[in-house]
Amino acid sequence: MRALVLSDGGEVQVREVPEPEPGKGEALVKVLVAGVCNTDLELARGYMNFSGTLGHEFVGIVEHAANPHLIGKRVVGEINCVCHQCHYCRMEMPHHCLDRSVLGILNRNGAFADYLTLPEENLHLAPASARDDVAVFTEPTAAAFRITEQVKINDDDRVVILGDGKLGQLCAQVLWLHTKNLVCVGKHAWKLKLLSDLGIKTAFADEPLMRGADVVVEATGSHQGFERALELVRPEGTVVLKTTVAHPTALELSGPVINEIKIIGSRCGPFRPALEALSLGNVGVRPMVTDTFSLSDADQALARAGEPGVMKVLIHM
Repeated sequence: MRALVLSDGGEVQVREVPEPEPGKGEALVKVLVAGVCNTDLELARGYMNFSGTLGHEFVGIVEHAANPHLIGKRVVGEINCVCHQCHYCRMEMPHHCLDRSVLGILNRNGAFADYLTLPEENLHLAPASARDDVAVFTEPTAAAFRITEQVKINDDDRVVILGDGKLGQLCAQVLWLHTKNLVCVGKHAWKLKLLSDLGIKTAFADEPLMRGADVVVEATGSHQGFERALELVRPEGTVVLKTTVAHPTALELSGPVINEIKIIGSRCGPFRPALEALSLGNVGVRPMVTDTFSLSDADQALARAGEPGVMKVLIHM
């Protein structure tokens, strides 16, 4: 089969590789569409020292599974594959499993391929009302919903989202379901317009903003974004960190100590509310798609995703 492979030396190219064999309890999924994420770009730059097939956002068709009810079904999949035996699994924290593999990120080949394998328990049926180019956003939308699992957002809370990229857009739309007292801050007029068209308040990064926000979500992936988040959050407020980057980041910690700021790392989230929001149109994603490529041109898709002026790039198999 074809796959977009990141080599140990950092080279990314489409190759012919063996079709994966599903292990015990796993399903073989024929990938229909996959989405390029900023994490894929960071992996190509050396993040996690990953080598293998990239990609973790996908929608596909189950071709083989022990559960006959899954065969032929259109699915999306959670990316963490866990042992159920370690300390954190027993604490019902499987996303932090000590022996986990992560689709296209850690010890498991990913979704930029004709086929992938995942545990059957990781799979969720994609609603018929969600097109492929909508259902493929389930994993990053779930990551946005993770914030609402970690932080109680009241309807009168003031929330600031820093970053108008893919993840910032999704976080803004998800949290806007909980409070209308929200603003998304970015640098790109066309990206901010996607949100303002939905009725979500936006601001440019160089505009002055009122300080004292209850919650600030940092989705810029930059040291400057973290610094501004600390400036904007109120004492005893919460800063949520949503992005992963390859390069090290310096932290100035006296301010968070003095103001008793809660700093929360936030990663993977729940698929069920994400699928519901996407299928009902409560989270709109199709305007975010900038470009599409075939799997044969997946290396070009990755390069395109890193260019200025690009939001979301999809790979169609």
